[in-house]
Amino acid sequence: MFSYIGKRLLAIIPIFLFATLLSFILIHLSPVDPAEAYLSAAHIHPTEAVLAEVRHEFGLDQPLYVQYVQSLMKMCRLNFGTSYVSKEPVWQEVAHRLPATLQLAFSSLCMAVLVSVPIGFLSAVYKNSVIDHLSRLLAFIGASIPQFWLGYLLIFFLSVKLDLFPVQGRGTWAHLILPSLTLSLGLIAIYTRLLRTSVLEQMQEPYVVYARTRGIKESVIMGKHVLKIAISPMITGLGMNMGKLLAGTIIVEEVFSWPGFGRYFIDAIFNRDIPVIQCYVFLVACTFIVCNLIVDLLQMAMDPRISRKGSTSP
Repeated sequence: MFSYIGKRLLAIIPIFLFATLLSFILIHLSPVDPAEAYLSAAHIHPTEAVLAEVRHEFGLDQPLYVQYVQSLMKMCRLNFGTSYVSKEPVWQEVAHRLPATLQLAFSSLCMAVLVSVPIGFLSAVYKNSVIDHLSRLLAFIGASIPQFWLGYLLIFFLSVKLDLFPVQGRGTWAHLILPSLTLSLGLIAIYTRLLRTSVLEQMQEPYVVYARTRGIKESVIMGKHVLKIAISPMITGLGMNMGKLLAGTIIVEEVFSWPGFGRYFIDAIFNRDIPVIQCYVFLVACTFIVCNLIVDLLQMAMDPRISRKGSTSP
């Protein structure tokens, strides 16, 4: 088990280096000069002398490999520099906004799990019933409606017309309902169909037939055995989508004026605030890496054969 965990931890290093290198290359392939972007944000006329001074101050006049190594060392210390617009340390501003984004992502994930697990399970148990047809309709709607359009629809009907929830901002639990629902509906559609398919596959396995012939209650078979195995692909999907949730909050935060990291990133794009963009890419990459590691460990805990396969593989 420990050797498997060690291999997974070592595999993170090249993935992290590749993600940081790719983001570094893409930023430097941009036609926007970082020094010019800094002077533009500071409302300073970019003369050649001033541009040369700023490039020297930020180390932009050094070779690219030197800039990458220095940037990587700073990222490891969570030092992303100073924002071009606010003149404040980027990590300080991110730490102030990140809890709001994490709150929105976590609540959306909880909502998706609490809704999709019972619906997906029941739609498989009662195949071709009313609840199965309703789950198909829900999955179709969730997979078809864009998030920004769904957000505006919820605002129009539930906030403007019915006055049930606040329109924008962050404060009470009521402010969290509409953005969480907007962000989680697509996940509900995916997880519902994924769990339904997985449960139907497990119901055809020989151990289910054998358990029924032994007289074990159907509720015990479905709840203790079938659901435990069938939910494994869903856990994998949760790990993959946690990073997508943090990245996907950009649109939802903009629609609902949610004061999170996503809106801060959008403002950074418009203002060409490169240190903030680098920080965002770094955090999203780290989120994907950590979530995938957690999912692997959960899968190993649920199925110890995974660690044995990892230790015996060449």
